[in-house]
Amino acid sequence: MSRAALPASFYARPTATVARDLLGKRLVRILDGTLLSGLVCETEAYGGPDDEASHAYRRTPRSAIMYGPPGRAYVYFIYGMHYCLNAVVETDAQPGAVLIRAIYPEEGIAVMRARRGGVSDAHLCDGPGKLCQALGISLAQNGAELTGGDLRIEAGSPVAEADLRSTARIGVRGGPDARHRPWRFIWRPDRPPIESAN
Repeated sequence: MSRAALPASFYARPTATVARDLLGKRLVRILDGTLLSGLVCETEAYGGPDDEASHAYRRTPRSAIMYGPPGRAYVYFIYGMHYCLNAVVETDAQPGAVLIRAIYPEEGIAVMRARRGGVSDAHLCDGPGKLCQALGISLAQNGAELTGGDLRIEAGSPVAEADLRSTARIGVRGGPDARHRPWRFIWRPDRPPIESAN
């Protein structure tokens, strides 16, 4: 399997394009010397001042990272209990980020199971807070370069247009444009993980 991290140029493109193209890519985390990974299977795109659902709708100290440079991690804490991982996209001064909503576990599954407290394998990483818990991602990774290091995104499996779908984003606020924008992208791989389920 390829271990090449995606370059910054991959992220320096329109937000929705990157969100779609991240499907099938491999999210990698090195945690205490153990390799954890999974294929990205659900994303959501968030824009800038024209997107009421986005943190960058208004520039704040928290959302400033969304204004670039591309290819960095934007991690935030939500509901007082969950971390969410985003990839900063677009170009400097043009804000955008892609929320990684779910991954399909491939490597380090035993560690993910232990970190998730015995949930079924189907629910190890099927939500943004769940995958951050499984991979040990927290505010300590905010601003990390996704192009290499202990948290990165690598080339993975190509996903055909026929195998994905897009919907409105989940639980967003704002007017009809924000609530109905089809910027959630979903791919459901139909194969077992690389590691044994035993």
